[in-house]
Amino acid sequence: MTDARWPGVALHVVSGKGGAGKTTVAAALALALARDGKRTLLMEVEGRQGIAQLFDTPPLPYTERKVAVAPGGGEVWALPVDPQEALLDYLEIFYNLRRAGSVLRKIGAVDFATTIAPGLRDVLLTGKACELVRRIDKRAPDAYHAIVLDAPPTGRIAKFLNVNSEVSGLAKAGPIHKHAQLVMSVIASPRTAVHLVTLLEEMPVQETIDGVAELRGDGLPVGGIFVNMTRKPMLTPAQLQQARDGSLPLEAIAACAAEAGIRHDPKTVASALLQEAQDHVQRVDLETRERERIDELDLPTFTLPLLADGIDLGSLYELALLLREEGVR
Repeated sequence: MTDARWPGVALHVVSGKGGAGKTTVAAALALALARDGKRTLLMEVEGRQGIAQLFDTPPLPYTERKVAVAPGGGEVWALPVDPQEALLDYLEIFYNLRRAGSVLRKIGAVDFATTIAPGLRDVLLTGKACELVRRIDKRAPDAYHAIVLDAPPTGRIAKFLNVNSEVSGLAKAGPIHKHAQLVMSVIASPRTAVHLVTLLEEMPVQETIDGVAELRGDGLPVGGIFVNMTRKPMLTPAQLQQARDGSLPLEAIAACAAEAGIRHDPKTVASALLQEAQDHVQRVDLETRERERIDELDLPTFTLPLLADGIDLGSLYELALLLREEGVR
C-alpha cells in the first residue's frame, strides 16, 4: 500500500458510485481525522441530510454544528451546504449585499440563477469549502484541522470540481470568473485530495478507474481509494480450490449435516451446500480480480468491512478506528 498520509491536505473530497457508501466513508474519515483533539468539518452538498441520519440528529440547518466527539477529545462538526445560502454568503463576502440577496431569494431569483446556470451552483458549493480552507490557512481562531466534503457521485465529480470549465460559458471575466479561479486555486492544489469509494464489483471498480483517469486528465489531485463493504472468505484456500474444481466431499458434508440433526435428506442438504460453496468461490474470485484492478492504480488503498448489523453511530466509530489502523492521519 502506498503511503496513507496526505501531508498538507486540508480538503478531503469523497466521491463514489451510488450505493458504495461514500457518505458513510466520509463520516468515518472525518472521525478518524478528528482524533486526539483535532476538529474536522464534514460537509454535504446534495441536500439529502445524510450526515444527520448517520449521526442520529435532527435535520441540520445551514450552520456549522458539532455532531460527534472523537477519541482523544476531538470534534466533528457538520455543515449541509445549500446553494441559496451559499449565494447569499457570496454576495455578502464580495459585495456586502446579503440584504439584497435576501430580497432576491424572496422573489425566486436565486432559484432561477442556480437552475439556468448549474455551473454557478457548483462554484458556490465548492466555494464554501474553499472559504473554509482559507480560514485554515489564515489560522483563524475558528479554523478546523481538516474539511471533509461528501461530494457528488464519481460520474459527476470531475465536472463538479472543475469549476473553471463550468463557468467558462457564463463569464469570461468579472467577479464570477474571478471567484471560480479562486476556488480552483484550492481545488487543484496540494491542499486538496479527492478520494473515491468503491465496492469490489465490476461496475463500481470500472467507474472508479474511469474517475481516476478523468480527475488526472483535468489536473485534479487524486487522494486514495476506499474499498468498502468487503467480506472475508468463509472457506479456507484449500476448500476454495475444491469448490472451484468440484471436489468438495459430498459424502462427508452429508454426514456432517446428519450429525447436526438436520431432518431433511442429508444428501439433498449437502447438494445445496455445494451449490452455495460454488457461488461463494465465484464471488471470492471476482473480488480478487477487482482488487487487483484497484491495486494497479497505485494509490493509497483502505479496506473497510461489510458490517452485518448495518450502519449506526457506533459503526462509524468502528470504521474510523480501522482507518486509523490503516494509517489515516
